Amino acid sequence: MSLFASGVASIIQIKAWGPVGSGLLSIQGTSFNFVAPLIMGGTALKTGGADVPTMMAALFGTLMLASCTEMVLSRILHLARRIITPLVSGVVVMIIGLSLIQVGLTSIGGGYAAMADHTFGAPKNLLLAGIVLALIIILNRQRNPYLRIASLVIAMAAGYLAAWFLDMLPANTAPTNSSLITVPTPLYYGLGIDWSLLLPLMLVFMITSLETIGDITATSDVSEQPVSGPLYMKRLKGGVLANGLNSFVSAVFNTFPNSCFGQNNGVIQLTGVASRYVGFVVALMLIVLGLFPAVSGFVQHIPEPVLGGATLVMFGTIAASGVRIVSREPLNRRAILIIALSLAVGLGVSQQPLILQFAPDWLKNLLSSGIAAGGITAIVLNLIFPPEKA
Repeated sequence: MSLFASGVASIIQIKAWGPVGSGLLSIQGTSFNFVAPLIMGGTALKTGGADVPTMMAALFGTLMLASCTEMVLSRILHLARRIITPLVSGVVVMIIGLSLIQVGLTSIGGGYAAMADHTFGAPKNLLLAGIVLALIIILNRQRNPYLRIASLVIAMAAGYLAAWFLDMLPANTAPTNSSLITVPTPLYYGLGIDWSLLLPLMLVFMITSLETIGDITATSDVSEQPVSGPLYMKRLKGGVLANGLNSFVSAVFNTFPNSCFGQNNGVIQLTGVASRYVGFVVALMLIVLGLFPAVSGFVQHIPEPVLGGATLVMFGTIAASGVRIVSREPLNRRAILIIALSLAVGLGVSQQPLILQFAPDWLKNLLSSGIAAGGITAIVLNLIFPPEKA
């Protein structure tokens, strides 16, 4: 049901229903931030004797309650104008892009399956990713706007054909015995609450709000929309509110919280297309993919190096977008110090998570995401370092 929920959430985010939604081309997807606390909470419930339906009911019920944290925060964002500056939001966008590059490189090497069978980084994986990457670059340098817009689709299609020619398509492409259509059942497991898990999840929703601010800022920037002023603040508030509401809806449909995906901004930057109508089409596709497992199965069998070659350049453009946002403020000694320390903390935690192994659980939950760690660092330093006089 994750794809179905992502499609519904994307429509809510893109359409902007009154105060809900950013009104930008911002595709939603299942957030990874909640994996660790949900695993810990589920393990504790099972250890305490809960069966699987009871455990799932408690997890989804607690998520529904905790998602209200983000909805409440969205209503007071206007009070944080001194905190949400181009410097802070630009640093967060930079960390998002730089953190995602590792994901792209992992796919280029063949993904985690290739790591398991010791074929990671095999020449054929690098060749396949290189074909996709080279095609994207060549097509983006063409004068024909349609070739630029379709560069990702053309490159990935060519990569898929090359994978077939090189006999690199996954072996398990045969149709499964799953049902033709899956109808979503709200609250399938019932409803429960795990009070011990509520506070950690509320904390993660606060962190997700910060990431959403960065994602919406990046989307505004690559869509040539303002990244300051009343319209920008309205979009931030609507986007964060939609994020919380979408996570609530996702829990109702028995799946995990949704959030804005930064990868979306790389696609906008590469293709030059920021139309919301494209977003509605993509959202409907996600809903269809969620309802028809056989269709989504085909998408899941795109070889990892093909995805890696396409995503590497997208993630790089997200980081570059962050640089552009930061450059809207004077890059004096104060700004450079804030950028340097924030990037060091954010990327350091991402690259060496064991640095927090002896920290209290609440601190680990707070800083386990490099995006959150770097964003919090930028906010704190921006508040305590006095502005330099002109």
